[in-house]
Amino acid sequence: MRKITIKILTKLPTRYLTTGIIIIILLLIYGVVGSYFIMDLNIVDSIYYSITTMTTVGYGDYIPYTPIEKIFSTSLSLAGVALLAYVFNIFLTNFQQTMKRYSKEARKMKKINDMDDYYILCGFGRVGKVVFEELKNRKQNIIVFEKNSEIYESIEEDNSIVTIHKDATEDDLIAKLANEKCNSVIISTGNDVSNLFIVLTIRETNPDVWIVTRASKIKNISRLRKAGANKIVSPEISGGQDMFFESTKPHLLRITVKHGFDGIYDEFKVIEKHGCTLENIDYHLPGINTPLTREFNVRRLADGKKYGQYLKTHDDQRQALQNLYKVAYNVHSHFIIGPDKKSLENMVEDLKKLEEVIGINLTNEEIAEMTKNDIK
Repeated sequence: MRKITIKILTKLPTRYLTTGIIIIILLLIYGVVGSYFIMDLNIVDSIYYSITTMTTVGYGDYIPYTPIEKIFSTSLSLAGVALLAYVFNIFLTNFQQTMKRYSKEARKMKKINDMDDYYILCGFGRVGKVVFEELKNRKQNIIVFEKNSEIYESIEEDNSIVTIHKDATEDDLIAKLANEKCNSVIISTGNDVSNLFIVLTIRETNPDVWIVTRASKIKNISRLRKAGANKIVSPEISGGQDMFFESTKPHLLRITVKHGFDGIYDEFKVIEKHGCTLENIDYHLPGINTPLTREFNVRRLADGKKYGQYLKTHDDQRQALQNLYKVAYNVHSHFIIGPDKKSLENMVEDLKKLEEVIGINLTNEEIAEMTKNDIK
C-alpha cells in the first residue's frame, strides 16, 4: 500500500501540483501581510500565525479582538479549510483513478493468462483495423496495443479481445507477452522507426516468436529484416501488385484443364509461345469448392527448363507434386496473363490440341460440381 501511495503522489498531474503550490503561496502571502498590518505582529509571528490559522490548528496564543482582526482570521481559516479540501479532493480523485486503472489492468492480465494462445497487434490504424477484423472473423484471441487514447477507447473488448493502452516502444510488456503462447506479433504502425524499435525489443528476449511487420517505405525493408522480423509487408509493394492485377483483368483468364504430371513442360511451352505468363495454379479437389493455390514464379521458358531439371534431381519434390496431381485427379486451373485478347485466344486453341480444356473462367463452385463424380 505504501508503494502504491508513493506512486500515486509522484504521478499526480503536473497542472494540479502547480495550481496547489500557487494557491498555498498566495494564501500564505495574504496571511503574512494581513497578520503584519492587521494583527500588528512581527514577520516571524506573522508567518507563525498564518500557518497555524491556515491549518486550523489555532493554538490560541494570538487572539483577534477587533472586528477587522476577526474578519481577517475568519477568512484565513476558511481559505485554509478550502485549501485542505482541495488538496484532499485531488489526492482522493487521483487515488481512485489509479486504483481503478490498476484493477482494470489486473483484470486484463488475468484474461490474457487464461488464454491458451493469442495474436499481438501493435497499432490500430487503417492497416491494423483490417488485420484486426481478419483475426476477429476467424475467432482468434487478440491483444491490441494502442497508444492513442481516442482510438483505444473505440475498440470494443470481449472474451477474446484485450486492449492495452500503452506505447509498445516505451513499455516492455509486449516483450513479456510475446512468449510461447503468442502465435504471432503483428506490427502495423505507420512509423517504420517505431516498428523497428518494437521488433528489436521483442527479438531481444524472444528469439523464436514469429514477427510480421509493416514497412511504410521500401528502403526500410532490409533494416526490419536485419532487426529480426520474419515477414515484412509493404503497402507500396502490395498496393502496386493489386493495381497491376486489376489493370490486367481485360487480358487475364482462368483456364481449367486436365492433364497428368508429365504434361507440365509441354503446356508451359505453349503458354510462353504466345507471349503469355503463368501467374499461379489452383488444384481442385473433387467436390470441394476451395482449391489449393500454388504461386508459380516461372516466367520464361529457360526458367521452365530449370524447374524441370530441379524436379528430376529432387525426388521428394517430384513425388509431392505427383501426389498433388493424383489427389486432384489431374484437374487444375491456370491464371494466365496475355499481351492482348487475341494472344489468349490463340493460346487456348493450342492448349486444346495438347490437353483436355474443361472450361474458361469457371467459378470454384462450377468446377466442384463438375468434379464431384471423380470421387466415385
